Amino acid sequence: MTDQTPALQRPATRAARLSAIEQALLTRIVTSQSQLSQILADQGIEVTQATLSRDLDEIHATKTRLADGTVAYALGRQPEESASANPDAKTEQQMNRVLSGLVTSVAAARNLVVVHTPSGAAQYVASVIDKQPIDGVLGTIAGDDTVMVICADDDYAKQRAQWLLDVVSKG
Repeated sequence: MTDQTPALQRPATRAARLSAIEQALLTRIVTSQSQLSQILADQGIEVTQATLSRDLDEIHATKTRLADGTVAYALGRQPEESASANPDAKTEQQMNRVLSGLVTSVAAARNLVVVHTPSGAAQYVASVIDKQPIDGVLGTIAGDDTVMVICADDDYAKQRAQWLLDVVSKG
Protein backbone atom coordinates (compact mmCIF):
# COMPACT_ATOMS: atom_id res chain seq x y z
CA MET A 1 0.00 0.00 0.00
CA THR A 2 1.51 3.31 -1.03
CA ASP A 3 0.51 6.65 0.42
CA GLN A 4 0.13 9.14 -2.41
CA THR A 5 -2.29 11.49 -0.64
CA PRO A 6 -1.35 15.10 -1.33
CA ALA A 7 -0.69 17.30 1.70
CA LEU A 8 -3.52 19.64 0.73
CA GLN A 9 -6.73 18.38 -0.79
CA ARG A 10 -9.10 20.85 -2.45
CA PRO A 11 -12.65 20.26 -3.63
CA ALA A 12 -13.16 20.32 -7.38
CA THR A 13 -14.96 23.65 -7.31
CA ARG A 14 -14.37 26.90 -9.12
CA ALA A 15 -13.87 28.73 -5.81
CA ALA A 16 -11.22 26.25 -4.70
CA ARG A 17 -9.45 26.53 -8.06
CA LEU A 18 -9.41 30.33 -7.92
CA SER A 19 -8.10 30.19 -4.37
CA ALA A 20 -5.34 27.77 -5.41
CA ILE A 21 -4.35 30.06 -8.30
CA GLU A 22 -4.22 33.10 -6.03
CA GLN A 23 -2.16 31.19 -3.45
CA ALA A 24 0.28 30.00 -6.14
CA LEU A 25 0.75 33.53 -7.48
CA LEU A 26 1.24 34.94 -3.98
CA THR A 27 3.80 32.34 -2.92
CA ARG A 28 5.75 31.56 -6.12
CA ILE A 29 7.19 33.26 -9.15
CA VAL A 30 4.97 32.00 -11.97
CA THR A 31 6.16 32.98 -15.44
CA SER A 32 3.71 31.07 -17.68
CA GLN A 33 0.27 29.53 -17.79
CA SER A 34 1.83 26.11 -18.44
CA GLN A 35 3.90 26.45 -15.25
CA LEU A 36 0.77 27.47 -13.31
CA SER A 37 -1.14 24.57 -14.84
CA GLN A 38 1.55 22.17 -13.59
CA ILE A 39 1.46 23.70 -10.08
CA LEU A 40 -2.31 23.16 -10.03
CA ALA A 41 -1.96 19.62 -11.42
CA ASP A 42 0.46 18.83 -8.57
CA GLN A 43 -2.39 19.78 -6.22
CA GLY A 44 -4.82 17.53 -8.09
CA ILE A 45 -6.48 20.37 -10.00
CA GLU A 46 -6.74 19.73 -13.73
CA VAL A 47 -7.57 22.84 -15.75
CA THR A 48 -7.68 23.67 -19.45
CA GLN A 49 -5.66 26.57 -20.84
CA ALA A 50 -8.84 28.47 -21.73
CA THR A 51 -10.24 28.14 -18.21
CA LEU A 52 -6.91 29.12 -16.68
CA SER A 53 -6.78 32.19 -18.90
CA ARG A 54 -10.30 33.22 -17.81
CA ASP A 55 -9.43 32.59 -14.16
CA LEU A 56 -6.31 34.77 -14.39
CA ASP A 57 -8.39 37.54 -15.95
CA GLU A 58 -11.08 37.21 -13.29
CA ILE A 59 -8.64 37.57 -10.39
CA HIS A 60 -6.92 40.46 -12.22
CA ALA A 61 -3.56 38.71 -12.51
CA THR A 62 -1.22 40.55 -14.82
CA LYS A 63 2.24 39.91 -16.16
CA THR A 64 4.71 42.23 -14.45
CA ARG A 65 8.43 42.74 -14.83
CA LEU A 66 10.15 41.91 -11.55
CA ALA A 67 13.22 43.75 -10.22
CA ASP A 68 15.53 41.09 -11.72
CA GLY A 69 13.94 41.47 -15.17
CA THR A 70 11.85 38.29 -15.02
CA VAL A 71 8.31 38.66 -16.32
CA ALA A 72 5.87 36.89 -14.00
CA TYR A 73 2.20 36.93 -13.03
CA ALA A 74 1.27 39.21 -10.15
CA LEU A 75 -1.90 39.87 -8.19
CA GLY A 76 -3.07 43.04 -6.63
CA ARG A 77 -5.15 46.12 -6.95
CA GLN A 78 -4.03 49.03 -9.00
CA PRO A 79 -2.56 51.57 -6.56
CA GLU A 80 -4.38 54.41 -8.28
CA GLU A 81 -7.69 52.95 -7.16
CA SER A 82 -8.81 54.60 -3.95
CA ALA A 83 -11.61 53.78 -1.56
CA SER A 84 -14.86 55.51 -2.37
CA ALA A 85 -18.33 55.65 -0.88
CA ASN A 86 -19.70 54.00 -4.01
CA PRO A 87 -17.19 51.50 -5.50
CA ASP A 88 -16.79 51.83 -9.25
CA ALA A 89 -18.50 49.71 -11.89
CA LYS A 90 -15.39 47.60 -12.54
CA THR A 91 -15.21 46.59 -8.86
CA GLU A 92 -18.93 45.78 -8.85
CA GLN A 93 -18.63 43.76 -12.06
CA GLN A 94 -15.70 41.75 -10.69
CA MET A 95 -17.46 41.10 -7.39
CA ASN A 96 -20.64 40.06 -9.21
CA ARG A 97 -18.74 37.50 -11.32
CA VAL A 98 -17.03 36.03 -8.28
CA LEU A 99 -19.75 36.25 -5.65
CA SER A 100 -23.08 35.88 -7.49
CA GLY A 101 -23.24 32.13 -6.95
CA LEU A 102 -21.71 32.21 -3.48
CA VAL A 103 -23.85 34.66 -1.49
CA THR A 104 -27.18 33.23 -0.33
CA SER A 105 -28.35 36.04 1.99
CA VAL A 106 -27.26 39.41 3.37
CA ALA A 107 -28.45 41.27 6.49
CA ALA A 108 -27.29 44.30 8.48
CA ALA A 109 -27.04 44.04 12.27
CA ARG A 110 -25.77 47.23 13.93
CA ASN A 111 -22.29 47.86 12.45
CA LEU A 112 -22.06 44.34 10.98
CA VAL A 113 -23.19 42.86 7.70
CA VAL A 114 -23.93 39.14 8.01
CA VAL A 115 -23.40 37.28 4.73
CA HIS A 116 -24.46 33.64 4.35
CA THR A 117 -22.82 31.34 1.78
CA PRO A 118 -22.92 27.66 0.88
CA SER A 119 -20.89 25.50 3.25
CA GLY A 120 -17.16 26.04 2.78
CA ALA A 121 -17.39 29.26 0.76
CA ALA A 122 -17.31 31.89 3.51
CA GLN A 123 -13.54 32.35 3.68
CA TYR A 124 -13.29 32.82 -0.07
CA VAL A 125 -16.14 35.36 -0.03
CA ALA A 126 -14.47 37.21 2.86
CA SER A 127 -11.19 37.28 0.96
CA VAL A 128 -12.86 38.78 -2.13
CA ILE A 129 -14.53 41.48 0.00
CA ASP A 130 -11.27 42.22 1.86
CA LYS A 131 -9.40 42.80 -1.40
CA GLN A 132 -11.78 45.54 -2.54
CA PRO A 133 -11.37 49.21 -1.59
CA ILE A 134 -14.80 49.68 0.01
CA ASP A 135 -15.28 52.80 2.11
CA GLY A 136 -16.63 52.10 5.59
CA VAL A 137 -15.61 48.43 5.59
CA LEU A 138 -12.96 47.67 8.20
CA GLY A 139 -12.57 43.95 7.52
CA THR A 140 -14.23 40.55 7.63
CA ILE A 141 -14.39 37.46 9.80
CA ALA A 142 -15.35 34.17 8.16
CA GLY A 143 -16.57 30.85 9.42
CA ASP A 144 -17.68 27.92 7.28
CA ASP A 145 -20.82 29.41 5.79
CA THR A 146 -21.07 32.87 7.36
CA VAL A 147 -19.07 36.07 6.88
CA MET A 148 -19.26 39.04 9.22
CA VAL A 149 -18.31 42.27 7.47
CA ILE A 150 -17.28 44.80 10.11
CA CYS A 151 -18.27 48.35 9.18
CA ALA A 152 -17.28 51.67 10.71
CA ASP A 153 -20.82 52.33 11.96
CA ASP A 154 -24.46 51.25 11.71
CA ASP A 155 -25.20 53.48 8.69
CA TYR A 156 -22.29 52.04 6.71
CA ALA A 157 -23.49 48.53 7.57
CA LYS A 158 -26.96 49.26 6.18
CA GLN A 159 -25.49 50.84 3.04
CA ARG A 160 -22.99 48.03 2.46
CA ALA A 161 -25.59 45.30 3.04
CA GLN A 162 -27.85 46.82 0.38
CA TRP A 163 -24.90 47.45 -1.95
CA LEU A 164 -23.64 43.85 -1.61
CA LEU A 165 -27.14 42.49 -2.18
CA ASP A 166 -27.43 44.66 -5.32
CA VAL A 167 -24.00 43.57 -6.59
CA VAL A 168 -24.65 39.84 -6.26
CA SER A 169 -28.17 40.16 -7.68
CA LYS A 170 -26.98 41.66 -10.99
CA GLY A 171 -26.52 39.38 -13.92
